[in-house]
Amino acid sequence: MAEHMNLTLKVWRQKNDKSKGQFVTIQAKDIADDMSFLEMLDVVNEDLTRLGEDPIYFDHDCREGICGMCSLVINGRPHGPKYGITTCQLHMRTFHDGQTIVIEPWRAAAFPVLKDLAVDRTSFDRIQQAGGYVNINTGGVPDANTIPIPKRIADEAFEAATCIGCGACVAACKNASAMLFVSAKISQFALLPQGQTERYERAQAMVDQMDAEGFGNCTNTGACEAECPKGIKLTNIARMNREYFTAKFFREEDVHTHN
Repeated sequence: MAEHMNLTLKVWRQKNDKSKGQFVTIQAKDIADDMSFLEMLDVVNEDLTRLGEDPIYFDHDCREGICGMCSLVINGRPHGPKYGITTCQLHMRTFHDGQTIVIEPWRAAAFPVLKDLAVDRTSFDRIQQAGGYVNINTGGVPDANTIPIPKRIADEAFEAATCIGCGACVAACKNASAMLFVSAKISQFALLPQGQTERYERAQAMVDQMDAEGFGNCTNTGACEAECPKGIKLTNIARMNREYFTAKFFREEDVHTHN
C-alpha cells in the first residue's frame, strides 16, 4: 500500500517572459509515494484550482521519458536527484514526509521563461532546422544489410540519436552550453554513410545557429553528461569539433553557397 506524505514546495512563479518571477511556497498535502513527480504537480494544481488560484504552468507530454518535454530543476538538479531519468519518470518515493522541494525552470538566456516552469526551447528547433537532416533520395525501404556498417559505428550513431532534446544539458552547464545536444545531432549523421552528403555544411550551419541563439561555450566540466537522462557522452562534442574544424579548413564555402 502506498504511503502518503505532506511536502512544502517552493515553486518559481512568473507570468511571462517580460515580468519578474519569484519563488512561492505551496503546500502539497496527502501525496502518495507511488505518484510520479508530474502527478504530484497535477494534484497540487487541482487544489489550487479549487481555491480559485492560478495553477502551476509546466511542460509535459508523453510522461514516458521519450518526448523531452518535461523540464524542471528540482532541488538544484535538472530532472531531480536520480540519474538517467526524466522528470516524468521521477517518483515521489524519492522524497520523504515534511521535505521541502525547490522547483524551478531551465535557466538559460536562450530558454526564456514562457510562464512559471515552462520555457521556450524553439532555439533547439532552429538548430535542428539549420542542418539536422539528410537530403538524399532514399527511394524504397532498403534491406537492413544493403549498406554494411560496423556494429561499433552503428551503436555509436544509435546512442547519439537517443538524445530527446530536453535541454537538461543546457540547464546543468554553468555556461548554458548546448554543445552536448548539438554534437549528438551532428554525430548521429556524421557516423553513417547516409549523412555524408551534407557532412561539412551540417557541422558549420548547426554550430553557427547554436552561437546565434546565444548559448555559451563548453569548458569540459562534464555536468551535461552527468545530468543527461539518456547518457549522451562528451565524446560527441569532440566529434563535433573535429567535424566543424575540418569543414572550416576544407569546405567553408558550402554554408555560404547553400544559404
